[in-house]
Amino acid sequence: MSILIHNARQVVCVSHSRQTVKLGADMRDLCVLTNVSVGIKDGVIVAVGEVNPEEYEVVLEAQDHCVLPGLVDAHTHALFSGDRCHEFAMKLEGATYLDIHKAGGGIMFTVNNVRASSEEDLYAHLMAQLDRMLHFGTTVAEVKSGYGLDLESEVKMLRVIRRAELSHEITVVANYLPAHSVVPGHTAASMAQDIVTRQIPAIKALKDQGMINPLLIDVFCEKGIFEVEETRAILEAGRSIGLRPNLHIEELKHLGSGVMAAEQQALGVSHLEHLDTEGIAALAQAGTVGIALPSTQYLLHLPPAPVRQMIDSGMPVALASDYNPNAPCLSLPLIMHLGCVNLGLTMAEALVACTLNAAASLGKSETYGSIEVGKAGDLVLVKAPSWEHLIYQMGDAPIDVVVKAGRVAATPRH
Repeated sequence: MSILIHNARQVVCVSHSRQTVKLGADMRDLCVLTNVSVGIKDGVIVAVGEVNPEEYEVVLEAQDHCVLPGLVDAHTHALFSGDRCHEFAMKLEGATYLDIHKAGGGIMFTVNNVRASSEEDLYAHLMAQLDRMLHFGTTVAEVKSGYGLDLESEVKMLRVIRRAELSHEITVVANYLPAHSVVPGHTAASMAQDIVTRQIPAIKALKDQGMINPLLIDVFCEKGIFEVEETRAILEAGRSIGLRPNLHIEELKHLGSGVMAAEQQALGVSHLEHLDTEGIAALAQAGTVGIALPSTQYLLHLPPAPVRQMIDSGMPVALASDYNPNAPCLSLPLIMHLGCVNLGLTMAEALVACTLNAAASLGKSETYGSIEVGKAGDLVLVKAPSWEHLIYQMGDAPIDVVVKAGRVAATPRH
């Protein structure tokens, strides 16, 4: 199939030289073209500029539209089971994390629900979340396991993610998160030992058989949970079977885990509220993408991640939704808005952070994250005077059409 987005008011290329990541001041250079067209054939962009409409089977007139790359959500926990809305109400009444934990809530509430859920129920839930993400302009999404926390349940989650990868229009990138919390009756050390010696060899065997397809490995590296040495051991074992580190660090307490993540050649690191200057320097040197999560920072009243220092230090920066039972936001336009207001990004920086740099954190920026010949035909059409309205219109992004791999995949306003 071929499709032409014809004579758009603006085309926001993000990159014009096949960059795989943008750093520093370059994050503000979006290469915005006016009154041009984008041609897609067989799912790949083949032309940006003046194009003959007669060469295309489908022509979308876009004189009133601004065209942007499909958005990339670099950090989600979109696969889970069980409703934790009541915990939000408890927090509003002053309950602490420990209060909620004692009442049977928190991450183990979700773990218990996932363990009790069938693969079919989990699959239906994930597909519904991906449908919603698509309507918000997301065309590539990372999805973590991490609510199983034993081999059988983690594999169940990875099988479901694999099914979604093969069946949903969104490009799904699986991230294996075996160390999300310490299960009652275990220690972090005993869990790390089990992950390294038993789980990861099993994951490799299933991946080799094509039953699961994780590309990344994640650990919640945090004080009193999985600390630096346990995290290092898990990441090294994951790397030995070809999984690239993309992990949680420096959210609640400072551990110095940025240096360790750089040593482990992490593609991406998330949260970062307590990332220090040494960690920033090490991660910038390693080329690791820092993924800020403004919805979590907002909901948990955390200090903002030091994104301005990160950018000024040459560290690539991305934004992501962190969609999970505690942060139920699937809208990357809203995340970009929060990134601008609460973290101090410009709108151009926020867009790069949810396109090219987000794709880089998943190892996918050769194919996704910008509008360039040879890259995937993933586009978001915004009906507005300028592309900035995608971020400016808080909570009501004027997305008119989402194109995935050269096909109209969603029409949110129709």
